[in-house]
Amino acid sequence: MLLDEGNDIYITGSNAKMLSGELATYLSGRYIECNVYSLSYTEFLSFHSLADDDDSLELYMKYGGLPYLINLPLTDQVFEYIYSVYSTIVYRDVVSRYNLRNSQFLEKLILFLADNIGSLFSAKKISDFLKSQNTRIAPNQIQQLSTYLANAYIIHEVSRYDIVGKRIFEIGNKFYFENTGIRNVITGYLLKDKGKLLENVVYNHLLFLGYDVKVGVVNAQEIDFVCQRNNELLYIQVALRVDEPATMEREFGNLLKIRDNYPKMVITGQRFDGNTHDGIRHMYIRDFLKLDPGAIL
Repeated sequence: MLLDEGNDIYITGSNAKMLSGELATYLSGRYIECNVYSLSYTEFLSFHSLADDDDSLELYMKYGGLPYLINLPLTDQVFEYIYSVYSTIVYRDVVSRYNLRNSQFLEKLILFLADNIGSLFSAKKISDFLKSQNTRIAPNQIQQLSTYLANAYIIHEVSRYDIVGKRIFEIGNKFYFENTGIRNVITGYLLKDKGKLLENVVYNHLLFLGYDVKVGVVNAQEIDFVCQRNNELLYIQVALRVDEPATMEREFGNLLKIRDNYPKMVITGQRFDGNTHDGIRHMYIRDFLKLDPGAIL
């Protein structure tokens, strides 16, 4: 028994015996849950005494925001530490906790999710793909394992939201990694994945800003993020560049199909200081990542 004499008591989860999400069972009505995410971009700059420039953004996307990195040089040697963190979480918080007998299935699922961040998948489609790679995992096992990974805060599973019908789809979700450094230690840091990582970083920062985030669907067209905070909505598309006509039409055109007056924004890795596009704002990724939780978008 602990006696509270006016001081706050902090209880952390994430171990083989009790995850933080289960505290409600034991402390119902007597606690406030605070999700602690990886370092934000501005926190990363502060920790490592870095300037706000494209090189620093590259380091952030490559190595992620694990706080302990402050004690290590930001070179590829840090991947050894990141891998040890990843391995510990997988085998302590997932394999050991849920008594999984075949961890190879779990590792192949994690590799698939890491290689396909930001893509829409159902458990059935993932199962079919792994079957084509000579790995047989039933759809219900896929769903169960992905839930385990989400409970351990390795990934975030994001539901699809019908903007017109205002309902959640039961199948077809996206997956993002809580930490891009952990994602990159699984698949490698590749140039072809820069767009995926940009989308992952935007998603993580939206959580940091306090938004509840869904994947949007309007007239069969995808909206990357439908964000809700304080009963207000924000619609966001993410792209590396929008200087090609087809990309311009896809990113801005999909937002124009939404028939309400909530703000709409396209976030890119391309700086542009001109006007809006039919009222839709463009924001450069570094400017977006410097927003704090009190910002009004």
